[in-house]
Amino acid sequence: QVQLVESGGGLVQAGGSLRLSCTATESLFKFKTMGWYRQAPGKQRELVATMLLLGSTDYSDAVKERFIISRDVAKNTMSLQMDSLKPEDTAVYYCYGQIRDTDYWGQGTQVTVSS
Repeated sequence: QVQLVESGGGLVQAGGSLRLSCTATESLFKFKTMGWYRQAPGKQRELVATMLLLGSTDYSDAVKERFIISRDVAKNTMSLQMDSLKPEDTAVYYCYGQIRDTDYWGQGTQVTVSS
């Protein structure tokens, strides 16, 4: 059973930084795509950042130039470095991965940005 386990959420002031990590029970090379989604209270889950198998990345306009997605294949870990955080970044952040046509999700980690 593939599992994705997030860590690194918390409370931070506006302008601060947090780093989220997602550790997989499978090699990252098995995932066709991986990424981060977030869901704020009362809102739909939205895509934050993605990384394809060959390493190309993409970001939502809301986080572009503030967030960086990366991976350490030796540790089966994907990370999201979040800088210049804003109160509107407050949400539960979910790690996501796809192997063949099956989607896998982490349990979510809360990020709260105070103004």
